[in-house]
Amino acid sequence: MKNYKSIQHKVASPLVNMGPIKLRQPLPTEGIENVDPFLLLHHYGPYAISEFSNPFDLGPHPHRGFEPITLLFKGEQLHRDSLGNEMVVKAGGVQWTTAGRGIIHAEGPTKEFVKKGGDLEGIQLWLNLPAKDKMMTPNYQHLEENQIDTIVSDDKKVALNIIAGEQNSVLGKIKTQTPVNVFTANANEGGNLDIQIPENHQSLIYLLDGEIVVNNSEVLKKGDNQILTFNQDGDFINFKAKKESTLLIISGTPIKEKVTQYGPYVMNTQTEILEAMRDFNQGKMGYLY
Repeated sequence: MKNYKSIQHKVASPLVNMGPIKLRQPLPTEGIENVDPFLLLHHYGPYAISEFSNPFDLGPHPHRGFEPITLLFKGEQLHRDSLGNEMVVKAGGVQWTTAGRGIIHAEGPTKEFVKKGGDLEGIQLWLNLPAKDKMMTPNYQHLEENQIDTIVSDDKKVALNIIAGEQNSVLGKIKTQTPVNVFTANANEGGNLDIQIPENHQSLIYLLDGEIVVNNSEVLKKGDNQILTFNQDGDFINFKAKKESTLLIISGTPIKEKVTQYGPYVMNTQTEILEAMRDFNQGKMGYLY
Protein backbone atom coordinates (compact mmCIF):
# COMPACT_ATOMS: atom_id res chain seq x y z
CA MET A 1 0.00 0.00 0.00
CA LYS A 2 1.36 3.40 -0.99
CA ASN A 3 1.99 5.98 1.71
CA TYR A 4 1.00 9.45 0.50
CA LYS A 5 2.56 12.60 1.92
CA SER A 6 0.25 14.75 4.01
CA ILE A 7 -0.28 18.34 2.94
CA GLN A 8 1.45 21.05 4.95
CA HIS A 9 0.45 24.34 3.26
CA LYS A 10 -1.99 25.37 0.54
CA VAL A 11 -1.55 28.94 -0.61
CA ALA A 12 -2.08 31.31 -3.51
CA SER A 13 0.53 32.61 -5.93
CA PRO A 14 0.40 36.40 -5.47
CA LEU A 15 1.56 38.91 -8.05
CA VAL A 16 4.55 41.01 -7.03
CA ASN A 17 6.34 43.90 -8.71
CA MET A 18 9.89 43.26 -9.91
CA GLY A 19 11.04 46.49 -11.53
CA PRO A 20 8.95 47.04 -14.67
CA ILE A 21 7.21 43.64 -14.56
CA LYS A 22 4.64 41.78 -12.51
CA LEU A 23 5.21 38.12 -11.77
CA ARG A 24 3.89 35.48 -9.42
CA GLN A 25 5.92 34.65 -6.32
CA PRO A 26 4.60 31.50 -4.65
CA LEU A 27 7.85 31.07 -2.72
CA PRO A 28 8.52 32.70 -0.33
CA THR A 29 4.94 33.65 0.57
CA GLU A 30 2.33 33.63 3.35
CA GLY A 31 4.39 32.15 6.16
CA ILE A 32 6.44 29.85 3.90
CA GLU A 33 10.00 31.16 4.07
CA ASN A 34 11.40 28.35 1.91
CA VAL A 35 11.02 24.69 1.06
CA ASP A 36 14.60 23.78 1.93
CA PRO A 37 16.69 23.52 -0.25
CA PHE A 38 14.55 25.70 -2.57
CA LEU A 39 14.63 29.39 -1.63
CA LEU A 40 12.60 31.16 -4.30
CA LEU A 41 10.10 30.36 -7.03
CA HIS A 42 9.10 33.01 -9.57
CA HIS A 43 6.50 32.36 -12.28
CA TYR A 44 6.82 35.01 -14.97
CA GLY A 45 4.42 35.56 -17.84
CA PRO A 46 2.86 34.80 -20.07
CA TYR A 47 3.95 38.19 -21.40
CA ALA A 48 3.09 39.29 -24.93
CA ILE A 49 6.55 40.17 -26.24
CA SER A 50 7.00 42.47 -29.22
CA GLU A 51 9.18 45.30 -30.47
CA PHE A 52 6.85 47.63 -28.56
CA SER A 53 6.77 45.63 -25.30
CA ASN A 54 9.73 43.71 -23.88
CA PRO A 55 9.73 44.02 -20.07
CA PHE A 56 11.66 40.84 -19.36
CA ASP A 57 15.16 41.74 -20.55
CA LEU A 58 17.54 41.25 -17.63
CA GLY A 59 20.95 42.80 -18.19
CA PRO A 60 24.22 41.50 -16.67
CA HIS A 61 23.95 40.78 -12.95
CA PRO A 62 25.95 38.66 -10.47
CA HIS A 63 25.10 35.60 -8.37
CA ARG A 64 27.00 33.67 -5.70
CA GLY A 65 26.26 30.75 -3.38
CA PHE A 66 23.29 29.04 -5.05
CA GLU A 67 21.89 27.70 -8.34
CA PRO A 68 19.49 29.90 -10.36
CA ILE A 69 17.41 27.67 -12.64
CA THR A 70 15.17 28.70 -15.53
CA LEU A 71 12.45 26.41 -16.90
CA LEU A 72 10.96 27.91 -20.06
CA PHE A 73 7.39 27.03 -21.05
CA LYS A 74 6.73 29.54 -23.84
CA GLY A 75 8.93 31.66 -26.08
CA GLU A 76 12.70 31.78 -26.18
CA GLN A 77 15.47 33.48 -24.21
CA LEU A 78 19.14 34.17 -24.79
CA HIS A 79 21.47 33.30 -21.92
CA ARG A 80 24.94 34.87 -21.72
CA ASP A 81 27.42 34.55 -18.85
CA SER A 82 30.91 35.42 -17.69
CA LEU A 83 32.06 31.84 -18.36
CA GLY A 84 31.62 32.51 -22.07
CA ASN A 85 28.37 30.60 -22.52
CA GLU A 86 25.85 31.98 -24.99
CA MET A 87 22.81 29.74 -25.46
CA VAL A 88 19.26 30.14 -26.71
CA VAL A 89 16.74 28.46 -24.40
CA LYS A 90 13.50 27.60 -26.17
CA ALA A 91 10.09 26.48 -24.86
CA GLY A 92 10.47 23.18 -23.02
CA GLY A 93 14.15 23.80 -22.35
CA VAL A 94 16.09 24.34 -19.13
CA GLN A 95 19.09 26.41 -18.10
CA TRP A 96 20.73 25.43 -14.83
CA THR A 97 23.41 27.79 -13.57
CA THR A 98 25.63 26.86 -10.64
CA ALA A 99 26.78 30.25 -9.43
CA GLY A 100 29.22 28.84 -6.89
CA ARG A 101 31.89 31.41 -6.05
CA GLY A 102 30.49 33.85 -8.58
CA ILE A 103 29.06 34.28 -12.05
CA ILE A 104 27.60 37.16 -14.02
CA HIS A 105 24.80 36.38 -16.44
CA ALA A 106 22.15 38.07 -18.53
CA GLU A 107 18.94 36.71 -20.02
CA GLY A 108 16.06 37.98 -22.08
CA PRO A 109 14.02 37.26 -25.20
CA THR A 110 16.13 36.83 -28.34
CA LYS A 111 16.13 39.63 -30.91
CA GLU A 112 14.43 37.29 -33.37
CA PHE A 113 11.67 36.47 -30.89
CA VAL A 114 11.10 40.15 -30.08
CA LYS A 115 10.86 40.94 -33.79
CA LYS A 116 8.33 38.20 -34.61
CA GLY A 117 6.47 38.55 -31.29
CA GLY A 118 4.85 35.92 -29.09
CA ASP A 119 4.24 34.83 -25.50
CA LEU A 120 7.04 34.37 -23.00
CA GLU A 121 6.46 32.27 -19.85
CA GLY A 122 8.81 30.58 -17.45
CA ILE A 123 9.76 29.57 -13.94
CA GLN A 124 12.86 30.69 -12.10
CA LEU A 125 13.97 28.60 -9.12
CA TRP A 126 16.69 29.38 -6.62
CA LEU A 127 18.25 26.19 -5.28
CA ASN A 128 20.53 26.61 -2.28
CA LEU A 129 24.03 25.18 -2.12
CA PRO A 130 25.46 23.75 1.11
CA ALA A 131 28.22 25.75 2.78
CA LYS A 132 30.89 23.37 1.49
CA ASP A 133 29.86 24.06 -2.13
CA LYS A 134 29.09 27.79 -2.03
CA MET A 135 32.54 28.68 -3.38
CA MET A 136 32.73 25.88 -5.93
CA THR A 137 33.70 26.53 -9.55
CA PRO A 138 30.76 28.06 -11.45
CA ASN A 139 29.06 25.91 -14.08
CA TYR A 140 26.26 26.06 -16.63
CA GLN A 141 24.03 23.20 -17.86
CA HIS A 142 21.55 23.44 -20.71
CA LEU A 143 18.91 20.98 -21.86
CA GLU A 144 16.68 21.32 -24.90
CA GLU A 145 13.17 19.87 -24.77
CA ASN A 146 14.15 16.82 -26.84
CA GLN A 147 17.00 16.02 -24.43
CA ILE A 148 14.70 15.68 -21.40
CA ASP A 149 13.52 12.15 -20.67
CA THR A 150 9.79 11.69 -20.15
CA ILE A 151 7.68 8.99 -18.55
CA VAL A 152 4.01 8.52 -19.44
CA SER A 153 1.25 7.56 -17.00
CA ASP A 154 -0.57 4.24 -17.33
CA ASP A 155 -3.62 6.05 -18.68
CA LYS A 156 -1.41 7.76 -21.33
CA LYS A 157 -2.79 11.14 -20.26
CA VAL A 158 0.17 12.52 -18.28
CA ALA A 159 3.73 13.16 -19.45
CA LEU A 160 6.23 13.70 -16.63
CA ASN A 161 9.49 15.37 -17.67
CA ILE A 162 12.50 14.28 -15.59
CA ILE A 163 14.87 17.26 -15.50
CA ALA A 164 16.81 16.35 -12.35
CA GLY A 165 16.51 13.48 -9.92
CA GLU A 166 14.84 10.13 -10.55
CA GLN A 167 11.46 8.63 -11.24
CA ASN A 168 10.68 5.03 -12.23
CA SER A 169 14.42 4.37 -12.71
CA VAL A 170 14.67 7.26 -15.19
CA LEU A 171 17.45 9.67 -14.24
CA GLY A 172 17.41 13.36 -15.09
CA LYS A 173 20.39 14.58 -17.10
CA ILE A 174 21.09 17.60 -14.88
CA LYS A 175 23.89 16.96 -12.38
CA THR A 176 23.04 18.32 -8.91
CA GLN A 177 25.11 19.01 -5.80
CA THR A 178 22.49 17.65 -3.38
CA PRO A 179 19.64 15.13 -3.87
CA VAL A 180 16.80 16.97 -5.62
CA ASN A 181 13.95 16.19 -8.00
CA VAL A 182 12.79 18.73 -10.57
CA PHE A 183 9.89 17.52 -12.72
CA THR A 184 7.37 19.23 -14.95
CA ALA A 185 4.12 17.58 -16.04
CA ASN A 186 1.65 18.07 -18.85
CA ALA A 187 -1.69 16.42 -18.13
CA ASN A 188 -4.80 15.96 -20.23
CA GLU A 189 -8.22 16.01 -18.57
CA GLY A 190 -8.64 12.92 -16.41
CA GLY A 191 -4.93 12.14 -16.33
CA ASN A 192 -3.83 10.48 -13.09
CA LEU A 193 -0.30 9.93 -11.80
CA ASP A 194 1.52 8.79 -8.66
CA ILE A 195 4.92 10.41 -8.16
CA GLN A 196 7.42 8.82 -5.80
CA ILE A 197 9.22 11.33 -3.55
CA PRO A 198 11.65 10.22 -0.82
CA GLU A 199 10.15 10.58 2.65
CA ASN A 200 12.96 12.84 3.90
CA HIS A 201 12.53 15.34 1.04
CA GLN A 202 10.83 18.69 1.42
CA SER A 203 8.48 18.96 -1.55
CA LEU A 204 5.94 21.11 -3.35
CA ILE A 205 3.61 21.18 -6.33
CA TYR A 206 3.07 24.40 -8.24
CA LEU A 207 0.28 24.68 -10.81
CA LEU A 208 1.02 26.90 -13.80
CA ASP A 209 -2.20 26.28 -15.67
CA GLY A 210 -5.38 24.21 -15.40
CA GLU A 211 -6.89 22.45 -12.39
CA ILE A 212 -5.84 19.34 -10.45
CA VAL A 213 -6.86 17.34 -7.39
CA VAL A 214 -3.94 16.29 -5.18
CA ASN A 215 -4.06 13.17 -2.99
CA ASN A 216 -7.82 12.95 -3.64
CA SER A 217 -8.39 15.90 -1.31
CA GLU A 218 -6.97 19.31 -2.24
CA VAL A 219 -7.79 21.24 -5.40
CA LEU A 220 -5.28 23.50 -7.11
CA LYS A 221 -6.72 25.89 -9.68
CA LYS A 222 -5.10 28.61 -11.76
CA GLY A 223 -5.95 32.02 -10.35
CA ASP A 224 -6.86 30.53 -6.96
CA ASN A 225 -4.62 28.39 -4.75
CA GLN A 226 -1.74 27.28 -6.95
CA ILE A 227 0.83 25.79 -4.57
CA LEU A 228 0.94 22.91 -2.09
CA THR A 229 3.78 21.98 0.22
CA PHE A 230 4.03 18.59 1.91
CA ASN A 231 5.20 17.09 5.20
CA GLN A 232 8.09 14.63 5.39
CA ASP A 233 5.87 11.68 6.21
CA GLY A 234 5.18 9.64 3.07
CA ASP A 235 6.84 8.72 -0.19
CA PHE A 236 4.15 9.36 -2.82
CA ILE A 237 2.15 12.30 -4.16
CA ASN A 238 -0.85 11.75 -6.44
CA PHE A 239 -2.59 14.17 -8.74
CA LYS A 240 -5.51 13.95 -11.13
CA ALA A 241 -6.19 16.60 -13.78
CA LYS A 242 -9.72 18.03 -13.85
CA LYS A 243 -8.80 19.83 -17.08
CA GLU A 244 -5.70 20.18 -19.22
CA SER A 245 -2.95 21.25 -16.81
CA THR A 246 0.71 22.17 -16.55
CA LEU A 247 2.55 21.79 -13.25
CA LEU A 248 5.91 21.76 -11.53
CA ILE A 249 6.92 19.19 -8.91
CA ILE A 250 10.12 19.77 -6.92
CA SER A 251 11.66 18.13 -3.88
CA GLY A 252 14.99 17.89 -2.14
CA THR A 253 16.92 16.80 0.92
CA PRO A 254 16.96 19.79 3.32
CA ILE A 255 20.36 21.39 3.80
CA LYS A 256 19.42 22.69 7.28
CA GLU A 257 21.96 25.52 7.37
CA LYS A 258 21.54 29.18 8.22
CA VAL A 259 20.78 31.27 5.14
CA THR A 260 21.91 34.88 4.81
CA GLN A 261 20.66 36.49 1.64
CA TYR A 262 21.19 39.90 0.10
CA GLY A 263 19.97 40.57 -3.43
CA PRO A 264 21.72 38.14 -5.80
CA TYR A 265 23.88 36.51 -3.11
CA VAL A 266 22.94 33.57 -0.86
CA MET A 267 25.51 32.75 1.79
CA ASN A 268 25.65 31.60 5.43
CA THR A 269 26.92 34.74 7.17
CA GLN A 270 26.74 38.52 6.77
CA THR A 271 30.54 38.61 6.43
CA GLU A 272 30.30 36.31 3.40
CA ILE A 273 27.72 38.65 1.85
CA LEU A 274 30.08 41.60 2.27
CA GLU A 275 32.89 39.53 0.73
CA ALA A 276 30.65 38.70 -2.25
CA MET A 277 29.90 42.39 -2.82
CA ARG A 278 33.60 43.23 -2.61
CA ASP A 279 34.60 40.44 -4.99
CA PHE A 280 32.00 41.52 -7.55
CA ASN A 281 33.20 45.13 -7.39
CA GLN A 282 36.79 43.96 -7.83
CA GLY A 283 35.89 41.92 -10.92
CA LYS A 284 36.58 38.53 -9.28
CA MET A 285 33.30 37.12 -10.65
CA GLY A 286 34.33 37.92 -14.21
CA TYR A 287 32.89 40.37 -16.67
CA LEU A 288 29.94 40.48 -19.04
CA TYR A 289 29.02 43.39 -21.26
